Amino acid sequence: MNLRRHQAAIAGSAVAHATLTLAGTPILADQSGAIFLLDDRTLVVADLHFEKGSAFAARGDAWLPPYDTGETLARLERVCRHYRPRRVICLGDSFHDLDGPHRMAKTDLARLRRLVQRQEWVWVTGNHDPAPPPDLGGEAAQMLTVGPLTLCHEAATGAVPSGEVSGHFHPKAAVRTRGRRISGRCFVTDGRRLILPAFGAFAGGLNVLDPALSSLLRPAFRVFVIGKQRLFAYQRHQLAPEPQRG
Repeated sequence: MNLRRHQAAIAGSAVAHATLTLAGTPILADQSGAIFLLDDRTLVVADLHFEKGSAFAARGDAWLPPYDTGETLARLERVCRHYRPRRVICLGDSFHDLDGPHRMAKTDLARLRRLVQRQEWVWVTGNHDPAPPPDLGGEAAQMLTVGPLTLCHEAATGAVPSGEVSGHFHPKAAVRTRGRRISGRCFVTDGRRLILPAFGAFAGGLNVLDPALSSLLRPAFRVFVIGKQRLFAYQRHQLAPEPQRG
């Protein structure tokens, strides 16, 4: 099946992964929350937020159990085993704060180092981790160009050339079906830019209809919502806003 027919087939349906194009580049959006750049054999993830749980615990917020790093690492290991990339790019906020690596369990640090050593690895800097730890391996960059694509932590404001891939906003989307409101992390694209969901286990999210996020996109954007085993494709007009509080 060619790419155009494949895109038509997934509209409004559930799929294990979705193939889309950005600046003429084929991209596979995976149910894990990662994307795979097919031509470049590069795996891209955003907002791992390692050690968010321990950061909250250090502030006295014990309601958030500090097991997120192990869960996020396990998911990252699985997706690397599946795609066998030649390179992995992390789009910023890989650690929840600059002290995250010092709080990380030795076993988790060893797992992460082994993972980094297996392929090329790039840490794009984010607002939570402007200086990734130097002793984990890999390279650091503020942004990266892969063919016609620009990979960065946060989407640029104003006029943007086609082909931007970013994270930062932790997009999520909601729909109403059979009288119920269902929400989940999602990929969001307007054909010009692609914003990835947070890969971290405790990362949370921002509804794509929030002006802080929707204002960055063309009106007719679409989302791929992450379910337990597959992605669900929706157009903007099918989405539900956040419920009013108060």
